[in-house]
Amino acid sequence: MDDDHIKKSHNKTLLLYHIVFPVKYRNSVITEEVGNGLKNICLDISARYEINFLEIGYEENHVHFLIQGVPMLSISEICMKVKSTTAKEIFRRFPEVKSKLWGGNFWTSGYYANTVGQYGNKDVIKKYIENQGKEIKYQKVYSGQLTLFDD
Repeated sequence: MDDDHIKKSHNKTLLLYHIVFPVKYRNSVITEEVGNGLKNICLDISARYEINFLEIGYEENHVHFLIQGVPMLSISEICMKVKSTTAKEIFRRFPEVKSKLWGGNFWTSGYYANTVGQYGNKDVIKKYIENQGKEIKYQKVYSGQLTLFDD
């Protein structure tokens, strides 16, 4: 994709999140079949909500997502929608998984979330903001992005 931004009538955003959901009790229940089913469930979620799954990776007891969201959905709303929908569908499509997890939950109650910057890290953005209104020289780096530098 040339431009990964989501464009609306009054805004343009690029909100990327790295999210990790551990399976309840860290049980090893995600097989290749369940993992592939999870990816298909996420395609259904994308069609219903403005949640784009850019990458999904899993191990037996947890899943990593690279998700692009929109400003109308907070990170907690994104996690709630993804966790509730995937859990219900995994239990429906793979009943053997439910028998391995007592208590009726697929995911733990928590999650890990981190923002992902495509155009600069915290230090680059901080320096850019600090230098607003000042005459700045820019240096073109190999990827075509502009970076700030001091004289």
